[in-house]
Amino acid sequence: MRSDMVKKGLEKAPHRSLFYAMGYHPQELEKPLVGVVNSANEIIPGHIHLDRIAAAVKAGVYAAGGVPVEFPTIGICDGIAMGHTGMKYSLASRELIADSVEAMAQAHGFDALVFIPNCDKIIPGMLMAAARLDLPAIFISGGPMLAGRYQGRPVSLSTLFEAVGAVKAGKLTEKELSELEMAACPGCGSCAGMFTANSMNCITEALGMALPGNGTVPAVAARRLRMAKEAGMKVMELLKRDLRPSQIMSPQAFRNALTVDMALGCSTNTILHLPAIANELGISWDLNEINAISDRTPQLCLLSPAGPHHIEDLDQAGGIQAVIKELAKKGLIDTELITVTGEKIGANCADAPAPDGTVIRSLDNPYRPEGGLAILFGNLAPGGAAVKQGAVAPEMQRRTLRARVFDGEDAAVEAVLGGRIAPGDVIVIRFEGPKGGPGMREMLAATSAVVGMGLDKDVALITDGRFSGATRGASIGHISPEAAEGGPLAIVQEGDAIEIDIPGKRLDLLISPQEWKERMEKLELPAPKIKKGYLLRYAAQVSSAGKGAIVEPEKGCSPKCD
Repeated sequence: MRSDMVKKGLEKAPHRSLFYAMGYHPQELEKPLVGVVNSANEIIPGHIHLDRIAAAVKAGVYAAGGVPVEFPTIGICDGIAMGHTGMKYSLASRELIADSVEAMAQAHGFDALVFIPNCDKIIPGMLMAAARLDLPAIFISGGPMLAGRYQGRPVSLSTLFEAVGAVKAGKLTEKELSELEMAACPGCGSCAGMFTANSMNCITEALGMALPGNGTVPAVAARRLRMAKEAGMKVMELLKRDLRPSQIMSPQAFRNALTVDMALGCSTNTILHLPAIANELGISWDLNEINAISDRTPQLCLLSPAGPHHIEDLDQAGGIQAVIKELAKKGLIDTELITVTGEKIGANCADAPAPDGTVIRSLDNPYRPEGGLAILFGNLAPGGAAVKQGAVAPEMQRRTLRARVFDGEDAAVEAVLGGRIAPGDVIVIRFEGPKGGPGMREMLAATSAVVGMGLDKDVALITDGRFSGATRGASIGHISPEAAEGGPLAIVQEGDAIEIDIPGKRLDLLISPQEWKERMEKLELPAPKIKKGYLLRYAAQVSSAGKGAIVEPEKGCSPKCD
């Protein structure tokens, strides 16, 4: 056993003594040590209940002959961090989570790992760690929140962000807003729509790293606890078979995950996280392949914020396995890949129901003939930009708009809520990329304000920052190279014409070559916003969004980092 390095032999008597100090029995030290990576905390609704999940996991590990050893990770609630300096730390926390799991697993010699994430950056951070360590591993999320109810309709966190703009526009009263904020998030779990957290939990299932149901079984369901026990038992099977993440997360598995991503209409953040996970396995990533997969994959679901359904509805309709089964009918899924169940994908979804025609549509009657996400290129985004095309109104798919330029999100939100943005405008938010932010903030406050003010069919937003999975409308992010690296976004001026062509996969600034040349020659970049601490080090080493905003150690670190 790998754990023998900390418990076997004469020289390990001091190590065993430390285990005994914690109450471990000598017989337990004869068994495999299974790390239970628990991201429970008291600041994220999706994580407030994870101690119950961890207890169930540990029961499963014990039942299958292992010894569970629980340890924590950090976690940031993107909703609470939204709209202020805290959001700069959200994406950057992904690397901290991966690094901390690596440190704990390597320092203590675990034989296998069970990961318990639930929300935005915790999931990809843990998947990166699982890939990097390549120990037998399985994921069990905390599950999605149920949708709230307000005035007879389902609501969620995105409803509330948009309601702020509605109050400013006089479409909603402050009393109604107060009532809505009490109703939108009714309990524990990851926010109820196909936002980033649920997108990543569904994709983890599609990758083969979690049991069927991981992405959709509600947080409050007893099924979730039974699944957690099964995950604890299953990791012992993975250990006995020596089945590792590198054998499960193959290049074909990532293509499967992207296909499911397109069919579900997931968050644009998945395009940041999947390359980062693949990078840990030495798997190269081509943004053009995203478009290729999107072009051949119909969007079968229209989940909030793009449509009326929530994750609980998807679960009732058969969940991710039903989606996979439908996609497999036309060869869009490789069903021969192994998963953490010990079975192939095809076997896992064999008993899944047929599409119900509403929450999950058939391949012959999809919501859209193409997938939910697209990568745009052009002179404004030579390294690519991401858009949730399935959540863009038809009239905004092709538009030439007038640039309104803001060097940061805060000023843009103020302009929207202050009524200074008009139909035909495109809001340009720059210096919010991985390096320039630093940390690549989500622009949910800005995009929700646009929707709440009733401008989402007349106004677009483009940025080198990123978006929440709760974002809808003509919101184009991840523009690469970012403005802080001297990318073209840095030379856009107030009033410039910008052409958006989502079907054509183009994003272009309409100025002459001479004007372009002159602007680039005169370009002066602002000084870094953060001058100390973790974000300074992060900014020095982080890559562009087009590469997954991964940390590249070869970039070194600024002399000021220490």
